[in-house]
Amino acid sequence: MRIEMNMRHIEVFRSVMISGSVVGAAKLLNVTQPGVSRTIALLEMRLGYALFQRKGRRLVPTTEAEALYREVEQLYTGIDRISQVAYDIGHHRAGALRIAVLPALAQWLVPAVLARFMEARPQVRIFVQTLPSTQIAELVATRQFDLGVVELPMSKSGVSVQALPPTRIVTVLPSTHRLVEYEAIALHDLTGERLVLPSPQSYLRYQIDDALTRLGIVPNVVAETPTSPLVCALVAEGAGIGLVSAWAPSPHEDTCLVQRPLKELIQSQYACLRPEGAVPMTLADEFQSLLAAQMGVRASEHG
Repeated sequence: MRIEMNMRHIEVFRSVMISGSVVGAAKLLNVTQPGVSRTIALLEMRLGYALFQRKGRRLVPTTEAEALYREVEQLYTGIDRISQVAYDIGHHRAGALRIAVLPALAQWLVPAVLARFMEARPQVRIFVQTLPSTQIAELVATRQFDLGVVELPMSKSGVSVQALPPTRIVTVLPSTHRLVEYEAIALHDLTGERLVLPSPQSYLRYQIDDALTRLGIVPNVVAETPTSPLVCALVAEGAGIGLVSAWAPSPHEDTCLVQRPLKELIQSQYACLRPEGAVPMTLADEFQSLLAAQMGVRASEHG
């Protein structure tokens, strides 16, 4: 048979257990002593057994009361935890964030920004996945991700687009290549060289081809791939020279790969996508601000 108890019964019982008397419980709860006594008496009647033995002004808990108190403390521990989580959410230190990013940005840029983001928000849970821009846009539009980072141009209904600082295109070379002696490389320097380039369907490849055509250069393209990390991997294996976003090569030492600035200005433009019409999400706002700030710093360094 189910016993009817409410939070008021539990609160008064716990206060008596903590204080050891009706007087102490009344002070803790800021109520009258008769009110505490009536609540305990009603609780004992509903339970069908005594919770306390009266010894003067003190109440000595029975074995049943001790067992019940252990369960009550678990409840209050849970309430305290909920209170802390509520505080953390209010101060943007808890919650969850789902992010989809391009492979080119997932090698080190996004992980570096995420590490800073999570350090200040230890209770936030992150789910991050790498996908092509078109798939990212679709998943953000259907609200399967809170935020997506894509390459522009991008046309997709159901998303809002917020541009990030532009990124220069750089050359990546095998460490043994003769051009590593150059401080910066011009497109003319690539005449006759074996090139590893983005796929023809990408806007970056369109810009590269347009720049080469205007200079009258016929490129010797030996490999094409839609992912910048794969361009870098092929170059590191000696397949040729690559042209990629400055965010693709790792800034950490790589004995097989060398990055050099490109003299001509060719840029990638990335953007953050958010679900259109969605309730504003502070965690997504803060991550986007950190990402934009990091990209802005590097852009000024390479400007």
